[in-house]
Amino acid sequence: MSNINRAQTLFVTGGAGFIGANFVLQAIADGLRVINLDKLTYAGNLGTLESLRSNSRHVFVHGDIGDRALVTALLNEHRPDAIINFAAESHVDRSIDGPAAFVETNVVGTLGLLESVRDYWRSLQDDGRAAFRFLHVSTDEVYGSLGAEGKFTEQTPYAPNSPYSASKAASDHLVRAFHHTYGLPTLTTNCSNNYGPYQFPEKLIPLVIQKALAGEALPVYGDGRNIRDWLYVGDHCTAIRRVLEAGRTGETYNIGGNAERENILVVRTICALLDERRPLAHLGKRESLITYVKDRPGHDRRYAIDSSKLQNELGWQPSQTFESGIEHTIDWYLANQPWSDRVLDGSYRMERLGS
Repeated sequence: MSNINRAQTLFVTGGAGFIGANFVLQAIADGLRVINLDKLTYAGNLGTLESLRSNSRHVFVHGDIGDRALVTALLNEHRPDAIINFAAESHVDRSIDGPAAFVETNVVGTLGLLESVRDYWRSLQDDGRAAFRFLHVSTDEVYGSLGAEGKFTEQTPYAPNSPYSASKAASDHLVRAFHHTYGLPTLTTNCSNNYGPYQFPEKLIPLVIQKALAGEALPVYGDGRNIRDWLYVGDHCTAIRRVLEAGRTGETYNIGGNAERENILVVRTICALLDERRPLAHLGKRESLITYVKDRPGHDRRYAIDSSKLQNELGWQPSQTFESGIEHTIDWYLANQPWSDRVLDGSYRMERLGS
């Protein structure tokens, strides 16, 4: 029997954020029980989980992963079979303006969570201890920046270039240390740039969609030729589930979408698709809205993920191409403008952040 079949109760941290909420919705739809702990910072949104309001298999708790007393109480009460840690400050621009919050959540908070989980794991009986997993969700940004060739593998040395990626690198090292020092059965995933439904509109794709719909200027950093490997969020969630089910403890698995694109091409693709779906007669083509702005400090030039380990060992493949995924994403935002309107309540004005 695989671990995921036994793991009927999942403890998810950061489950009201973009990726975490998509994961929770998928897990509940598949019949699992989820204890969802989220601090509800600016990017956490309970509206994303509105469909689960009366679902008895979803227990939401407003709290911080660094609150050891709370985490310990929840673990002892609900007795989860696995932990999936999405909780993180994750926006590079915000980390440039205020790095301390990233260290507090991503490093100190992860340490507190690991200590609480280690003690809980030690309390389990033999079968429960053998089946238990702690899966830590990380990013390809810990690897730094690539040149024109090559891809990140699980053996690529860490070389973080922003306060955000440095804080995530530190958390990855803590997870590794808790496996090797205490035997905690950990798994780590490092993913490429995600996109899809329910993404907070400070990130490139939803930002461009909202501004393009409004006929506003579309800010693009530098020359727009920074390259990212784009991963549809639903594919990311199925990859995490597969790693949880069959991944080897202590191992890292890279998750990519096989979809490298320059930022400027992403923006132009969004413009073209919106021109087809929601033309602005007075404007003409939305590409005319593209505005190049000063690049941010330490902006990594290229990321690309080699996910062959995950594909070869565990049989996972992305189901979406970039072309199909971006169409699904745009159609979702067009059909769910009330969700975006509730997010954009005045505290966030869709400006690119950072120096």
